[in-house]
Amino acid sequence: MESKMAAAGGSGLGAGSRGNQANGGGGGAGSPGLGPGCVPAPGTGCSPPASGPAAAAVVIFREPMYNWQAGKTTVKERFAFLFNNEILSDVHFLVGKGLGSQRIPAHRFVLAVGSAVFDAMFNGGMATSSAEIELPDVEPAAFLALLKFLYSDEVQIGPETVMTTLYTAKKYAVPALEAHCVEFLKKNLRADNAFMLLTQVRWNIHVVHDICLQKKLRKMRHRAVCGNTFIRPGEAVVGQPSGCQGSVSVWPRNREDPEKALNGDEEFKEGDQEVEGYANKMGQARLFDEPQLASLCLENIDKNTSDAISAEGFTDIDLDTLMAVLERDTLGIREIRLFNAVVRWADAECQRQQLQLTPENKRKVLGKALSLIRFPLMTIEEFAAGPAQSGILTDREVVSLFLHFTVNPKPRVEFIDRPRCCLRGKECSINRFQQVESRWGYSGTSDRIRFTVNRRIFVVGFGLYGSIHGPTDYQVNIQIIHTDSNTILGQNDTGFSCDGSSNTFRVMFKEPVEILPNVNYTACATLKGPDSHYGTKGLRKVIHESPTTGTKTVFTFCYAAGNNNGTSVEDGQVPEIIFYT
Repeated sequence: MESKMAAAGGSGLGAGSRGNQANGGGGGAGSPGLGPGCVPAPGTGCSPPASGPAAAAVVIFREPMYNWQAGKTTVKERFAFLFNNEILSDVHFLVGKGLGSQRIPAHRFVLAVGSAVFDAMFNGGMATSSAEIELPDVEPAAFLALLKFLYSDEVQIGPETVMTTLYTAKKYAVPALEAHCVEFLKKNLRADNAFMLLTQVRWNIHVVHDICLQKKLRKMRHRAVCGNTFIRPGEAVVGQPSGCQGSVSVWPRNREDPEKALNGDEEFKEGDQEVEGYANKMGQARLFDEPQLASLCLENIDKNTSDAISAEGFTDIDLDTLMAVLERDTLGIREIRLFNAVVRWADAECQRQQLQLTPENKRKVLGKALSLIRFPLMTIEEFAAGPAQSGILTDREVVSLFLHFTVNPKPRVEFIDRPRCCLRGKECSINRFQQVESRWGYSGTSDRIRFTVNRRIFVVGFGLYGSIHGPTDYQVNIQIIHTDSNTILGQNDTGFSCDGSSNTFRVMFKEPVEILPNVNYTACATLKGPDSHYGTKGLRKVIHESPTTGTKTVFTFCYAAGNNNGTSVEDGQVPEIIFYT
């Protein structure tokens, strides 16, 4: 049976009616007479609005499908049929903004059963009675993916929708769908998309923070529309309410009576600092609380730093993400290449801010990120050919770094000189001496010891003895040499401070040095400073056993002939080797 009704502007039945509606009502699935170009979703009974002048004048209403239940033999089938279906619907969501928004039918009972947030929205103490709820901050495709899951347990996510679906699942507290989204992201995480994903995760963590700051939060009114949730300071945020810009109303400290807040028209009076505190708390508590996912992105960047910074998405990251990466000690890349990548990012950021590509503007957009580049880890040749001529560093910084590379004792520089180590797992060390004695002198000759290992390891530094005369600074050059070819595999010209004790003091290489099994290597340390402690009763073989796996790493030491300051297997310097397996 059909009926026709003139409608100005395409107005339809009241919300919650089972008939067709101008913006997407529900004739039964397979109903005859669907307008040209109208493609209903399979089995939904929804027909999209017609277009053109005729649509503004006439709206066709259809009877709901009769006895549709008969063909659905299970509860799952019946609920799946109701997904995005006007049949029995009692609420509509206006999802998205502008021309891209969609009006989506739903069923309060189904939503409340699947989501604590929807349950509070429809059945809680401040439940909404509105038949239409606006969700301007949610993508229609993501909301439909959420509903699909709630109605049928089916997961519909892809590369284009996974982030917005994860946001929506977080917002409405559907952890099972969150887990599917996170698993999808893990499986599709690669070096060429790690930065893009990390940026989106960090952006979504702070999305509420950004919205609140833009609106200044204190300018939002205390109104109860579409089921607003009011959050007292100190309370956990359960789910983001709907119906207001920014989608949140915050309970100010000077409010004790909710009725006053609902009936009043007073603006927020908290300062920006408190606004930021609220926003940070809300964003981190409710949205992308996925530290494991962020950690996986960072680990991927650590292991594949070169490929990750070469990917197109690197220059699109925000400054906070750039700084978070530059702060890491575990990046697997030479510092000069990292500097060149950061300059590419600065070029892109200048273009985004419509600034000329001058050294001054590049330094401006980098801000504090510039101080996180570890210029002292470069060779003097790398520094001279690149950063020194870039114009990004000041003349004072360039001179200071050149002095750091060329003179002893090295002057203090404003940049981090701590080596980056791209290795995972637990740091290990062995000490080859059983006793410590006093007075080992230095005359410019290196202390050397040869060694082999039974398995592949990465040496990151030595432990050296310090002064017998109290707190002292030493200058030192450390090296690992491939004995047979006399090739220097790693070295660092640096210094260390000791406290006068007989302890060892760490001196690290700029990069890990790979040590292969059953190959002869020579560990060298050339110290400049006063007499030091030294080790005696040395061991020819030292075994390190992993406390977790039981794996044994066996070091075998022997005398290094040649220009040696006296160190041997029995006594001398270079007591400790620091390594990763």
